Amino acid sequence: MSSNNDNHDKFSGTRRRLLQGMAALPLLSTTSLFSGSAFAQAPATSAVNTTGLAVTDTEVTVGILHSVTGTMAISETGSVQAEKLAIEQINASGGVLGRKIKFIQEDGASDWPTFAEKAKKLLVNDKVAAIMGCWTSASRKAVLPVVEQYNGMLYYPTFYEGLEQSKNVIYTGQEATQQILAGLDWVQKEKGGKTFYLIGSDYIWPRTSMKIARKHIEGHLKDSSVVGEEYFPLGHTQFNSVINKIKLKKPDVIYAAVVGGSNVAFYKQLKAAGIDLSKQTLLTISVTEDEIDGIGGENIAGAYSCMKYFQSLDNPNNKEFVAAFKKMWGEKTVIGDVTQAAYLGPWLWKMTVEKAGSFDIDKIAEASAGIEFTKAPEGYVKIHPNHHLWSKTRVGQAQLDGQFKVVFETANLIEPDPFPKGYQ
Repeated sequence: MSSNNDNHDKFSGTRRRLLQGMAALPLLSTTSLFSGSAFAQAPATSAVNTTGLAVTDTEVTVGILHSVTGTMAISETGSVQAEKLAIEQINASGGVLGRKIKFIQEDGASDWPTFAEKAKKLLVNDKVAAIMGCWTSASRKAVLPVVEQYNGMLYYPTFYEGLEQSKNVIYTGQEATQQILAGLDWVQKEKGGKTFYLIGSDYIWPRTSMKIARKHIEGHLKDSSVVGEEYFPLGHTQFNSVINKIKLKKPDVIYAAVVGGSNVAFYKQLKAAGIDLSKQTLLTISVTEDEIDGIGGENIAGAYSCMKYFQSLDNPNNKEFVAAFKKMWGEKTVIGDVTQAAYLGPWLWKMTVEKAGSFDIDKIAEASAGIEFTKAPEGYVKIHPNHHLWSKTRVGQAQLDGQFKVVFETANLIEPDPFPKGYQ
C-alpha cells in the first residue's frame, strides 16, 4: 500500500538523521568543555553523592531512554536529540556542580517491558543520577515502579493523561487538563463545535484523555455531544472503515489522539477519502512537527493541534533554541512539543541539583518545587510541588510547510492539576 511505503521513506529519513547525529556525538562528548577553574570550584564528591550514584570528581552519568526503533521512533527521535543538545550546552557552560555530564543511551524499542528492563539496567548496573526518558504512558507506567523501587529520578517529557504523581518523576510535558480543556473550549467557541468524533490509539493515554474530553464535552460545553469513539492498536495503518463512519456521522469536530507512525496512514487516508481539513475541523492532541515530518504538510494542512509549544513561537528563548537545535542536528530537522519538553529535563535537573547541593535523589525530589527556568523555549516554566510544570495552552493550525501557525494561547500559565475533580 502506497501510504506504508511513503511512511517507510519518511521514517527512514528521520532515522538517518538520528543515526548521522549520533555518529557525530562522541566527538562532542569527548571534547573537554571545562576550564580549570570550573573543576576547582567543584565540591567534594563525598559531599554531593552519598548514595553510590555514578558521580566522580569530574563527571556525572545520566541515562537517556527512548525508542529509536519501532513505531514510536518517529515521535521519540526528537526527544533524544533535544536531551543531547541540552547536555552539550550544560557541559559547555561548566556542567553540574563542576562536573561534566556523560550519558548512557538505551533503546526502549517501542516495547513497554523493554523500557522497564532498560530502566533497571540504568539504575542498578550503571547507577545513573537521573533518567531522561519514555514517551508513551505505557512506557512510563512500565518504568514508574522501577524508578520508585530503586529510588531513581525520571524526567518525563510527554503530554499525558494525569492521574499520577510521584516523588521520583518530574513531568515536563502537560497533564491532561492543561492540554485538553482550554482546547475544547476554544474549538466550540471559535469553530462552533457541538458534535465530536473521538479517535485514538489503544492504550492508557488516549483512552484516559478521551474520557476527560467526553466529560468536558458532555458536562461543560453547552449543547455538545460525542457521536463516535474508536481506538486502534499502536502501529495500525488501516483507517478507511472509521473514516467512512466519520463521513456518515458528519461531526463538527474530529478529536484525535492517534500516536506514532499510525499518524502517517491516518492523515493520508483522510485526504484520500476526500476529507478537506480546511473545511472539516480536526483538533489533535498528539500531532507535533515531529509527526508532520512523516505525515507530510500537504496531508494535514488546515488541522489544529493543541500543545504548549510550537516551533514557530516568536520569543527570544525559542529563536535561540531553534537555531542551536538546527546547528546540531541539521537545518531540515523540526522541533515539536515533546522535543521541547525533553530539552527542559536536563536543565531542570541541573538547576535542582545545584539548588540541593547534591546529586542524591531524595534531596533533588525535595528541592524540585519552585525551580524556575526562565530560558525555556516555551517562554517560562516552574515546577509545581506536584512535580508537574506550570504552562500555557496553545492551539496551532498546521501549514503546508509542516509548521504551525499559533491561533490561540491562554493569557496565563495554567496550574497543573493531575487529579482533577469531576473528570476522574
